[in-house]
Amino acid sequence: MPEFYPSIGEAVGAAMQHNIRLAQSSETSGSGKPLQVRYLPHPSSDPYSVPGMIARLTETATPDEVAGIIEEVNGALVGTLPQLTELVAAAADWTRVRLAFDDPRHNPTFETWTRLAAAHRMLRDVQEQLEIAEDGIAACPAELTDPRHHEMVNVLRTRELLSDILGTGAIAAAPTPADGEPDANRQRAAHASSPNAAAQRTTSTANSAETSTGTPPPRAPRTR
Repeated sequence: MPEFYPSIGEAVGAAMQHNIRLAQSSETSGSGKPLQVRYLPHPSSDPYSVPGMIARLTETATPDEVAGIIEEVNGALVGTLPQLTELVAAAADWTRVRLAFDDPRHNPTFETWTRLAAAHRMLRDVQEQLEIAEDGIAACPAELTDPRHHEMVNVLRTRELLSDILGTGAIAAAPTPADGEPDANRQRAAHASSPNAAAQRTTSTANSAETSTGTPPPRAPRTR
């Protein structure tokens, strides 16, 4: 199953369908082997993976942190985007050696190569755009602006991390688990490192500071 879904309902539905297919496959094969379920680790377990970087990229992240994440994604040696670009290039090259132009009126293989080549060019363009945007991100203000300005620009992110579909309420209401319970500890770590939890902690801290002092806490100067 993919790790991203447009909504919580689709994520739950896809998980149920996946379990049904696993059960049917086991019954059909008659092997009697236990079902193999894919485990999706929480983004906090690998902060340098794509889900981990998405979880780190919250509204309260500093400009330097966000610029660093973009730099990690677009790094020439181990960046996720350059690796994806090379993967598409390899797929196009795989198609290239299977091209045949004997029939000029019907060549679906060439059409497939054309699409892969176009995708490769677009990915290269994305890399260039991110290189330019990285400096602009570092120059962005650290403070959040008035929400009335946010409504003028559409939100682009439309999918949620699959590990975030449980939300914060169910985990927060659960009793504190013992250290020897791996599933419970994983849920507690997921709650502590989720973007929603980070935003709530930030809001709660800011409200407490305003209530006690009446003025926001001083901010240290930031350097790139």
